[in-house]
Amino acid sequence: MFFLTKVMVSAIIIGAVTEVARYFPKYGGIIAALPLVSLLSLFWLSVQGEKITNLSNFALGVLWGFPATAVLLLVVALSLRHTIPLSISIGLGLVSWFVVLYIQDILFRS
Repeated sequence: MFFLTKVMVSAIIIGAVTEVARYFPKYGGIIAALPLVSLLSLFWLSVQGEKITNLSNFALGVLWGFPATAVLLLVVALSLRHTIPLSISIGLGLVSWFVVLYIQDILFRS
């Protein structure tokens, strides 16, 4: 039952963001750029009783993925501006995301 509650609350938030984006694309994008998924995940993990150290590691993992996500979004936006179809734009963005994560891993191996 708790899983369904998480899914429903999360889906409602995502649905609300997409509705705002339909009428006000710029503001929908700004709202979507908020770390909604990260914050929701932290909240649900906390409610489920995860340790603070796990929550901290999760937050650092999100931060680690930020540069690659920024590149993904940049590639998708530029591709769409050049009238590349959405599915191809997303594919290019995902490839760039993996490349950036791979480069980060090589540069910052500990």
